[in-house]
Amino acid sequence: MNSNSTPISISTFVNLPIEIVWKVWIRPVHIKKWNNASLDWYTPFAKNDLKVGGKFNYRMEARDGSFGFDFEGKYLEVELEKLISYQLEDGRKVRVKFEKEGTGVRLIEIFEPENENPIELQLQGWQAILDNFKRYCEAL
Repeated sequence: MNSNSTPISISTFVNLPIEIVWKVWIRPVHIKKWNNASLDWYTPFAKNDLKVGGKFNYRMEARDGSFGFDFEGKYLEVELEKLISYQLEDGRKVRVKFEKEGTGVRLIEIFEPENENPIELQLQGWQAILDNFKRYCEAL
């Protein structure tokens, strides 16, 4: 954990009802479709046990086979269609807020940065995944 860094906040607006946005965020069949920062990456496997104490594991891989990793952790808080909070395997914490706004949902994701990559790169990567989520949802 990067104890000297302030958590990073990113957001997007999805112009769909909360029920749809929530389902697309939590269901592995959808996670495998939107969980990538660029077309060079994909998620071949996703498992999600959405409950306090439940675990998730998303396998992220480069399409050229050069690199891959597991994005996994344990849920700390779950409030239906409002909040998901979890702790990653490396100890960092993440909060995802779902806020109804007009005809859609504002998603706000707050995460603790890691120590290996520059903050700006982390912000860009997490935001790219969130933007991909928005595109995928709105194309359904």
